[in-house]
Amino acid sequence: MKIILLDGYALNKDLDWSMLKQLGTCTLYDRTPVDNPDTIINRIGNAEVVLTHKTPISREILSHLPNLKYIGIMGTGFDVVDIQAAQQLDISVTNVPTYASDAVAQFTFALLLEVTSGVGKHNKLIHDGKWANSADFTFWNQRLIELHGKTLGLIGYGNIAQRVALIGHAFGMKVIFNSLHTHKSDEDWLSQVSLTELLKRSDVISLHVPLNSSTQKIINASTISQMRHNAIIINTARGKLINELDLAEALNNRKIAGAGLDVSATEPIDTSNPLLKSRNCYLTPHIAWAPLETRQRLLDITISNLASFIKGKSINTVK
Repeated sequence: MKIILLDGYALNKDLDWSMLKQLGTCTLYDRTPVDNPDTIINRIGNAEVVLTHKTPISREILSHLPNLKYIGIMGTGFDVVDIQAAQQLDISVTNVPTYASDAVAQFTFALLLEVTSGVGKHNKLIHDGKWANSADFTFWNQRLIELHGKTLGLIGYGNIAQRVALIGHAFGMKVIFNSLHTHKSDEDWLSQVSLTELLKRSDVISLHVPLNSSTQKIINASTISQMRHNAIIINTARGKLINELDLAEALNNRKIAGAGLDVSATEPIDTSNPLLKSRNCYLTPHIAWAPLETRQRLLDITISNLASFIKGKSINTVK
C-alpha cells in the first residue's frame, strides 16, 4: 500500500514515524503548497492512502485520484476535505476527534487569563524596568479582572467545551452554553440557552464549534452588538468563525473588552490583518493543539485509524 503524507512538519519535528512506515510504502513531505492543486495531485499520484493536516483536498483534486481509497485527516476539524465528494467517490475519510481536548481547554484559559491578568504583559514591563523604577511596591497598567462569579458562555458543547466548562466552574464561574443538540445536566452552575441569551448574558464567550456554512463569521457586527461591553471573546477553534474586521472595530471602539485568539482566518496570519493592531487583542500562532503529549496522541490515533481501515474495521470515520 502506498501512503503519502502531505504536511507532516508541524508533527514530525520530534516524533517517530516508524509505526506508520510499517503499514506501507511511505513518502513523507514536510509541507505541500496549499494553493497549488497540481502539486497536491502530483504528490498523491496513484497512492491509495493520503494523510493531511492542513493541505486541502477538494472535489477537483479528488477527481484526479482514481486509486485513492483513504484520507486520514490529522486533526479534529475536517473542513480541509470535501467530505461529500469523498463519499460519492467511495473514499473513506477519518479524523482524530478527541486528541487535543484537554490541551485546547487548557489553552483556552491560558488566553483568558492573559486577557484578565496580563501575566505576559507585566512580565515584559518588569524586564523593561517599569517595576524597578516604580515609586510603589506594586503597579499595573490594565484593568485586572477576577473570574469568580462571571458568566462563561460556550458556543458549541463538544468534548473541548465540556472540559472548558469544568475549568470555568473550578474558577467559580457560571457556565452557559449553546448547542444544536440538547444536553441534560443537573448541575446548578450549568445551563443550555439560546444563542441570543448567551450573547446577552456572557462576560466571556468562547468558541468551540466546527467551521461550516452556518458558523462561518458567527462573530460579526450583529452578534457583537448583542454582547456586554465588558465581554471577552476567546477563539481556539477556527479563525473564520470571526469576521475579523468587525471584531477589530469592536475592540478599537470599546464595544467589547478584549479578545484572545489562537487562530486567524488565514494562517499564517496576513500582515494586513486588522487584529494585529487592535486594542487589547492577544494573538497566538495556532498552538493550543501542540504540546508534545498531544501531538504524540494525534500521531498514535492517526496510525491506529489507518491500521483499522486496512483491517476492514474503520474507526473515527467522518460522516
